[in-house]
Amino acid sequence: MGVHMADEYKMVIVVRADLKMSKGKTAAQVAHAAVNCALASRKNNPEALEGWMHNAYPKIVLKAEDEMQLFDLKMTADALNIVNSIIADAGRTEIAPGSVTCLGLGPDAAAKIDKVTGDLPML
Repeated sequence: MGVHMADEYKMVIVVRADLKMSKGKTAAQVAHAAVNCALASRKNNPEALEGWMHNAYPKIVLKAEDEMQLFDLKMTADALNIVNSIIADAGRTEIAPGSVTCLGLGPDAAAKIDKVTGDLPML
């Protein structure tokens, strides 16, 4: 199969808007999702990881209404074989331990990820 460098690859992180996390907390949770997805892609989808790396590592941050919407998005991503990672907070600062904060998707072909997140608003 191989990577087609003309293809666009991206990573998307979807953050729960209902938690009302501070900017710093949100940034940390998004970073956790990005790292988890990149590491998982190295094992499970190295072609997409390579394509993403050759495309300047684009990351898009979108928002979901609540935890239920994140898990609905995860189910769709799983069905499409998109690497993804649910992030749950340790609860040391702003929110309760175990709170699901965001979902990382990809990296993968932009058109494929858009099937999951194309209708979501920017954070």
